Amino acid sequence: MNIYSEISVLKGVGPKLKEKLNKSGIFTILDLLLYFPRDYDFINGDIDIKDIKEDEKIILRCKAIAVEKDVRTRTSKTISTIVFNYGNVKVKAKWFNQFYIKNNFRIGMEYNLIGKYKRVRDTLEVVNPIIGCNEAYENEIIPKYSLKNDLTANILVKLIHLILQNIIIQENLPEGLIRKYNLLSLDEAIRTIHFPKDKETLKRAIERLKFQELFTYSIKLLIIKKHLKNSKNGIAFNICEELKALKECLPYNLTNAQSRVVREILIDQKRNSPMNRLVQGDVGSGKTVVALIAMFNAYMNGYQVAMMVPTEILATQHYLEARKLLDGFNVDIELLTGSTSNKEKCRIKEKIKMGEKIIVIGTHALIQEDVKFENLGFIVTDEQHRFGVEQRSKLINKSKETDCLVMTATPIPRTLALYLYSDLDVSIIDELPPGRKKVETMFYDVNKRQNCYSLAREEVLKGRQVYIVSPLIEENNEMKLKSVEELYEELKRGVFSDINIEMLHGKMSPKEKDEVITKFKNDETKVIISTTVIEVGVNVPNASIMIIENAERFGLAQLHQLRGRVGRGQYQSYCLLIANAKNEVTKRRMEIMTESNDGFYISEQDLKIRGSGDMFGMRQSGDAGFILADVVEDMNILRCASEDAKKVINSNEREDVVLCNEIMKNIERSSTYICFN
Repeated sequence: MNIYSEISVLKGVGPKLKEKLNKSGIFTILDLLLYFPRDYDFINGDIDIKDIKEDEKIILRCKAIAVEKDVRTRTSKTISTIVFNYGNVKVKAKWFNQFYIKNNFRIGMEYNLIGKYKRVRDTLEVVNPIIGCNEAYENEIIPKYSLKNDLTANILVKLIHLILQNIIIQENLPEGLIRKYNLLSLDEAIRTIHFPKDKETLKRAIERLKFQELFTYSIKLLIIKKHLKNSKNGIAFNICEELKALKECLPYNLTNAQSRVVREILIDQKRNSPMNRLVQGDVGSGKTVVALIAMFNAYMNGYQVAMMVPTEILATQHYLEARKLLDGFNVDIELLTGSTSNKEKCRIKEKIKMGEKIIVIGTHALIQEDVKFENLGFIVTDEQHRFGVEQRSKLINKSKETDCLVMTATPIPRTLALYLYSDLDVSIIDELPPGRKKVETMFYDVNKRQNCYSLAREEVLKGRQVYIVSPLIEENNEMKLKSVEELYEELKRGVFSDINIEMLHGKMSPKEKDEVITKFKNDETKVIISTTVIEVGVNVPNASIMIIENAERFGLAQLHQLRGRVGRGQYQSYCLLIANAKNEVTKRRMEIMTESNDGFYISEQDLKIRGSGDMFGMRQSGDAGFILADVVEDMNILRCASEDAKKVINSNEREDVVLCNEIMKNIERSSTYICFN
């Protein structure tokens, strides 16, 4: 059985089932093997009542012994109660407004009840438990898969079981690594993650597969870096004479950090091996001007230059800034986004195809198949963490051996950056331009949020402008969060009833977004209520207040990014965090934001206090092709995997050379299981 064969080769997979599997991202046998469970249900047959944790969902196999009479509450809810025995312990299961639930049970029969159990003296209580599959027995672990397009768990389990009956998965990590970390074999790990026998072996299987992902990821990056460093097919740019004139035309002096990074980039450009550099800088540190200087040098050498950014707002801002900065140097600059008219798109694409010297700034529109660069020499991707590896690769593949510069305003702890970007040379702009005022950051509990809006109104009356950010577009009663639409209606009727306010969110069309942003930039709108769509790209020096509702819902790096939207002008600015700080972790996170404006310090602190989750405000696993691993949660595994990958790359052992050659052959595969046999 070939793991790269189409899923339809499996017995029982006809056209209809094949279509369902394809819609779920399952095209090959390997895809199905890597379709890991999202969670597990644990059947506990012998757990002691004192060991039950109230916040942990578990399954207890219980015998129905009695049905109590329904009770009507003062709020007109109906409570149906069935009494069970779990060993010698009485269990009361209660359902709200499900009076028909009694028909699902027979006295004397056993059932698997899934829920969170609460101890009430010598009795266990569970509210709205789910009735589990009766095929599951004591101490069994039941995998739970993401189910969509009418797929069922039974179908997936049946197909995966069929594959594993007919395949032996060969080991593909060096034997020394298996011994060093006492890892399960790849075969046992894959079998265990789908059909675990016990919790301990399942834990080891997950650790093995996380190591597999992070090791393969690290070795891929190192191979790419080694290949680029050894390549002599890159472009050796000259340092153009006009750079001196450009520097003199700048409306400000570059900081020492900016000058250092410009030198590092220009040295890379002079080499005949392709550049692959990351510029990491805090909000407002001046990365864009550094990139524009490098882009200008490539352009003056006669090459096409492309800059890809994640949003149209940011693309337009960079386009206008480039036009302003390079005015007088006769530079051809174009803007290509989704909302560019078809006539303009055709004109720009034709110039690109004909190899005309050009700087083109755009969004994902740059990586469309009909955009064919003839003479691409330099590529910049801004806010790189917002693009998947595949998206960045599509742009790079428009021209082989092209110099590539990636930028991010999300400060990443230096220790993590070393492993996460081991294919890149890293430059850090760790200095802010002189004269920038510190943004005063204050934390308000939800019951004092009106104090925020009073301060915001005072600023508006002084002539300033205000950002208000909410994590949601629409109201969500279950999560009890303020939405953009709800806030807009509340504030329009209340504290800002006599002030021009607008709302902005991702469901609006590009044209609608542009209109709202333009009005705000022109000071026609005083208050803008938005989702995080304004996290990057909006530069309004007159804005002096940033209010963030439900601040506990954002990552620290994202809060820092949002704060960076203010403090860009001559006025003292404020960031006001409104949060429901119920626990010590939330309080500590708010303290970190109020005590520091240093993005690198904030990211380091974030890494210390987060046992899991995502420091970037979005999970990075999918971005790097990971299925299980998380670069923050699994940083220790990443560190070990990265260090061992370096040893393998530099090794002359036959086993290691074969492994590297195998990965090199499949280097363009996005999956980090590319050496899966």
